Amino acid sequence: MKRTKYVMSGGLAFSEEKDLQKLSSLSKKGWITKKLAPFGYVLKRGEARPLIYAVDYRKDADEDYFAYFEEAGWDHISTAVNYIHLFSAPEGTNPIYTDQSTIIEKYEAEKRIMGKAALPTLFITIALFMLYPLSNLDWMADIFGEVGIVLGYVSMIVLVFTGMPYLGFRRKVQKLRKS
Repeated sequence: MKRTKYVMSGGLAFSEEKDLQKLSSLSKKGWITKKLAPFGYVLKRGEARPLIYAVDYRKDADEDYFAYFEEAGWDHISTAVNYIHLFSAPEGTNPIYTDQSTIIEKYEAEKRIMGKAALPTLFITIALFMLYPLSNLDWMADIFGEVGIVLGYVSMIVLVFTGMPYLGFRRKVQKLRKS
């Protein structure tokens, strides 16, 4: 029998609530979330129990940060990239964020972080692809050539992983402000 499994994430910027509900459902079936993983979660077979999950974003979180959640009944499970923190608690525990204004603050902060990375990457990507047609010129081919093409594709990849979350968090904030 399989003791661990990987569950793919829909992307925290797009489907955080769905992901967390899925993890809760799986914990009731004995699949307990053990850590955040690239593009998903690692679960281990264990005792079935009704758990709820929450994600919070805090760069360089200290002991006081985690103690605050522990006092509120939340167990820290895992941290990814030094600022995405996954917590679990028994069903019925008060949510980490209890009012709409703090939820908006949470996503606004994430939107700003992603935007700071996405905007320069967007400009670099556009510049590199605008320079590409010039690479047919002899003098530009020496400068730009294959390295420029590789850099263009790398910048597109970085743009996807910063720009898409930026748009996702922006959409969440807009929806929360309308409701």
